[in-house]
Amino acid sequence: MDSLQRRRQFQASPIDKKEIMAKTNELKPNTFFIEVSGAGLPEVDGLFVPSTAPPAESESGTLSSLGYWNGKMAWDRADGKCARSPALSYSNSYNSWRICRLDGHLAYDITSDDEMPPTDQEWHVYKKGVAPAPKVVIHHFDPRLPCPKPNVVFVLGGPGTGKGTMCELAEAQLGWTHLSIGELLRKEREAGGETAVTIEDFITSGKLVPNEIVVTLLKNAMETVTRTTGKNNFLLDGFPRSLANLEGWYEIFGRETELPKMLYFECPYEVLEKRILSRAKYSGRSDDNVESMKLRFDTFNEETLPTVDLFKNKNKCIEIDTSQDRPAVYRLVESHLAEHTDQAFTAKPYTERTEILLGLRPYPEPQKS
Repeated sequence: MDSLQRRRQFQASPIDKKEIMAKTNELKPNTFFIEVSGAGLPEVDGLFVPSTAPPAESESGTLSSLGYWNGKMAWDRADGKCARSPALSYSNSYNSWRICRLDGHLAYDITSDDEMPPTDQEWHVYKKGVAPAPKVVIHHFDPRLPCPKPNVVFVLGGPGTGKGTMCELAEAQLGWTHLSIGELLRKEREAGGETAVTIEDFITSGKLVPNEIVVTLLKNAMETVTRTTGKNNFLLDGFPRSLANLEGWYEIFGRETELPKMLYFECPYEVLEKRILSRAKYSGRSDDNVESMKLRFDTFNEETLPTVDLFKNKNKCIEIDTSQDRPAVYRLVESHLAEHTDQAFTAKPYTERTEILLGLRPYPEPQKS
């Protein structure tokens, strides 16, 4: 008996229908999309959407429901070309996730009881498949549609003000995504992307990377995070460093887009000097000295303070005095991000790393070789 016959037979029973409807109500809707690419069998590549296969009984006797198969989420091909529905699903009999060819035969599988198809493991090439196995990416939003707009907070502060530490804390404890401009540029250079040579040339010559490249990297990074994790809250560490940076933001996102608010970390110079010299004992950073700090501080005042003043004039700047102890500063940051923070994160106990960053626990002693 083929799957279509089983479905017809199953659909004829009103008692079973009631049972499956009850089970369906217990499951959260399947709203995910799967992108399959790089398969040795090109016909397998493509977008997979939540399955619309009618309720049926699987080969293991498990009752399916809309968007599910064998108790786990399932997907059909977006182009509707696969003879089997669902085309990407879980098998209880083999304890594996499976991807079908267009003719419905199994092409690739992976042994796993994960709730979702694994994205960080290599899939197995089955008898009807062709090497190499594909890469699998899970999307939280339909990739055929525009990405939901990000919720952005700009983060600025002079050297030693602790903005990087606070961004790391907000990411670990509050679920925000911390994006550092310097880190994005470094990764693009190392990955050899289409703008890698340009970035390398500008940095080597001591010039600022063009705004269009910087803002485009930011936009792409935020879209990737949103689509693949569902997270939509971003802290942009070190942006905008100048009014020219802000102009680049408008060029990419449009002037009609509401200007994000800014967290501005400030601290008296004398306190910053003590912090930098104290940090120099263990940081290993070549710029952790008084001369470099003064140069960086002067550069910040010249290039970045006009941007901070603009945000102040627009009532978009939240000033945070970081001369206080770190727990007090973090509480301020947490309160200013609370409007968009998932309450599940705020109730989460501190991790060991968080306690270290807050100064509530000493740094672990380095292991002796």
